[in-house]
Amino acid sequence: MRQYLRLMLLVIAVISISGCGYNAIQQKDEAVKAGWSEVLNQYKRRADLIPNLVNTVQGYAQQERQVLTEVTNARAKVGQIQVNADDADSLKQFQQAQGELGSALSRLLVVSENYPTLKSDQNFRDLQAQLEGTENRITVARGRYIQLVQDYNTYIRSFPQVITAKMFGYAAKPNFTVDNEAQIAQPPAVNFGTQPATPQQTPPQPAPAQ
Repeated sequence: MRQYLRLMLLVIAVISISGCGYNAIQQKDEAVKAGWSEVLNQYKRRADLIPNLVNTVQGYAQQERQVLTEVTNARAKVGQIQVNADDADSLKQFQQAQGELGSALSRLLVVSENYPTLKSDQNFRDLQAQLEGTENRITVARGRYIQLVQDYNTYIRSFPQVITAKMFGYAAKPNFTVDNEAQIAQPPAVNFGTQPATPQQTPPQPAPAQ
């Protein structure tokens, strides 16, 4: 018991002399939490734009049901995930679902190329710009979060902060692996109430002469 007390006194003495870093750990931990909140906000912004996108494309291309269903299902899967950013498996599952949603949106954009009337719709173009901006914000927010986690992890693993971190239960945080998430090459856009139009495909051929 006495040896344990002596060890604790020694640890306290070392921390007192070197600076325990407790306050800095709190600041960095709060910065990581704030960065994560911004990541979630931007992903939510993208998810909120999708229903209008699906409705618009459906109005012009009802026969593209498979692609539309893929987008809808991918969005629903994202919404069902209760992510814990401090858990590596939970963060990986969240990132995978977001990547699947991004891939589904990309396929939907490819389909839209077959419908000139849809591409020329002003509402479609406007929301396409909004989604492009959202993708950029996601990239920025995620990049900042990666840096914040790296800074936090490096700090709590350094001496003497590592002693303080272990004493108060602060562990290294998992981080994004950006290479695993599919990126949308060209964001989509949405219609807020235009009337459905006839799908524009190949122009009709004249009837053969009798």
